[in-house]
This record gives sequence, C-alpha cells and structure tokens, in this order.
Amino acid sequence: MSLWKKHEIFETKSLVLLIGILVVVAIGGLVEIAPLFYLKSTIEKVEGMRPYTPLELAGRNVYIREGCYLCHSQMIRPMRDEMERYGHFSLAAESMYDHPFQWGSKRTGPDLARVGGKYSDEWHRGHLVDPRSVVPESIMPGYPFLAETRATDRDIADHLKTNVVVGVPYTPEQIENARADMHAQANPESDDVDAFLERYPNAVIRDFDGNPGTVSEMDALIAYLQMLGTLVDFSIYDDKANLR
Repeated sequence: MSLWKKHEIFETKSLVLLIGILVVVAIGGLVEIAPLFYLKSTIEKVEGMRPYTPLELAGRNVYIREGCYLCHSQMIRPMRDEMERYGHFSLAAESMYDHPFQWGSKRTGPDLARVGGKYSDEWHRGHLVDPRSVVPESIMPGYPFLAETRATDRDIADHLKTNVVVGVPYTPEQIENARADMHAQANPESDDVDAFLERYPNAVIRDFDGNPGTVSEMDALIAYLQMLGTLVDFSIYDDKANLR
C-alpha cells in the first residue's frame, strides 16, 4: 500500500506523469550521448577505406535517385544465416563516408553490401537493362535509359565539396580534378589514369558500360556497385577470430 501511495501522484496526475517521463528519458539520453563527446572517434578506422571516387559518388547518387535502397539493404547483421548468404558482417567503418548511409531494413532483393566483384560488368548491364534476362524470378524494373544517359559531371566537384562539409576528407586536389577523375576511371586509355590512381589507390578503372565513347549513368552505377564491400580485407578479421 505504501508503494501505491508513492506512485499515486504519477497515476492520478497526467501532467506530473508526463514531466516524470521527460526527466527519465532525458537522463537516459544523456547517459548514452554524453560519452560520445569525449571519444576521439566512435568508428574504428580500418585499413583500405577511402572516400568514393567521383564516378562512384555519381553512381551512388543515381542509386539513391532511382530508389534502389527501397528494395536492397547494405547492412549484413552478425547472424549465422546472414553471413553464410552475404559474407562478413558489416563494419561501422564501411559507412563512415556515407551521407546518408544505405543500411536499410527491407529486402525485396538481396543485400548489396558485398556485391562488388561478385558479378561481371556484363552481368550488371544485363540486369539493369532487363533484370529477368539474368534472374528469371526478379520483380525489379528495368533501367535501360541509364546506358543512354550521360553522367552529369558539371557539378561533381560541388558534390565533393558538400561531402567535405559533413566530414569526408576530400583534398583540394581531389576536388579540383573531380571532373577529370570521373572520366579517367571509365577510360583505361586516358592520360589521367596515373594521377587518378594516386588520388584514389586501388580504384577499379575500366569501361563499365561497354561503350567507350561516353561516360554514362550506367558507367557510374556499375562502378559504385562493383566497389561495394571490396575495400576492406576481411581475411584479417577472420584470422583474428581463428586465433581466439
């Protein structure tokens, strides 16, 4: 009965109950958020991670514009069935340059966190133009217009500058050469390839859409997809796990 008396004021007065809820939520929030201001970083940096190249960033913009994230997640959970199907669970560092991140929570199609290098460029072209030509049961719409649409490069430097504002470490040199780098990645014969690789080590350089005459949105999107999950050497983490 004494316990009821202590709670009576909250049970009978809605305003007091509301204030009590706000106080408890505020305390809980401070306990979770305050320590983050004292940590140097909340994301463990891993070897291999780099900002997106201009072509990959343009492809990511196409990916978001077309709503691909509505049916595909990019977040592998640390559960056995997930890892057996998709690969090593996702690391926080893999999303450190994503604004916004593409974790998602719905999978009409498979998770794409490790899709890079899994299929050939030709497969991706066929899949994007006519999904059922390579996956008969697919319900994904086709995007043939991507191969016919030139990738916009006039504002790519501004995209890099915007990312700098939110913490992506693009250098002034990378921003200055954004347009040249965007074209160099899709053209292995370009004179700018060596300089491009100095700015973006280990980036893949090739004609992604099969049409060397232009840099299309298909080039950009496939470049982005082929990069996903390829930057981190996960064998290092597997070796560490085996040593335990």
